[in-house]
Amino acid sequence: MTTLRARFAAFVLRIAGWTAVGEVPRTGILVGAPHTSNWDFIMMLLIMWRGGVSPRVLIKQEIFRGPLGWLLPRLGGIPLDRSSPGAVIRQLVAQARTGEPFLLILAAEGTRSKGEYWKSGFWRIARSTGLPISLAFVDGPSKTSGFGPTFKPTNDVVADMDFVREFYADKRGIHPERRTEPRLREELTAGEAS
Repeated sequence: MTTLRARFAAFVLRIAGWTAVGEVPRTGILVGAPHTSNWDFIMMLLIMWRGGVSPRVLIKQEIFRGPLGWLLPRLGGIPLDRSSPGAVIRQLVAQARTGEPFLLILAAEGTRSKGEYWKSGFWRIARSTGLPISLAFVDGPSKTSGFGPTFKPTNDVVADMDFVREFYADKRGIHPERRTEPRLREELTAGEAS
């Protein structure tokens, strides 16, 4: 049975002229990239709703004020204290290990800023929980968004990120000029160790 949320999302995407591709994953850590603006997140959320999935999303706790404090939890938002994220991460890891469907969407790029490295939380959480990593994308120039491959992270961060880079090579986000190359600081450490 199609939910009201799924019908709403399908309507908005159709009116906006966006195409959705791929199967929405039900369990895992979802990388949403390129994440070049808040519109990328909104587009990804609509595509997931259209597929009948309501993901969890880590959002810095400072944003949970006023009307957003009411709205964000209803959109799957989980407040994150970035000065001490450990407790929230441990809670999410415990939820992921229950065997129930669990999808946590993480934007590895910084919104509206170009960082030298992606945030590695998606890779570290997937390794600690045993959950797969699913790659999702937003491509503004083609007005296409959706879901790509799913893989289990290994002990070889460079090989894992080569796989991620290959997938995102032609994905641009809403603002292509803000896209950053997928790489983790851990790759530099791995390269120095070898």
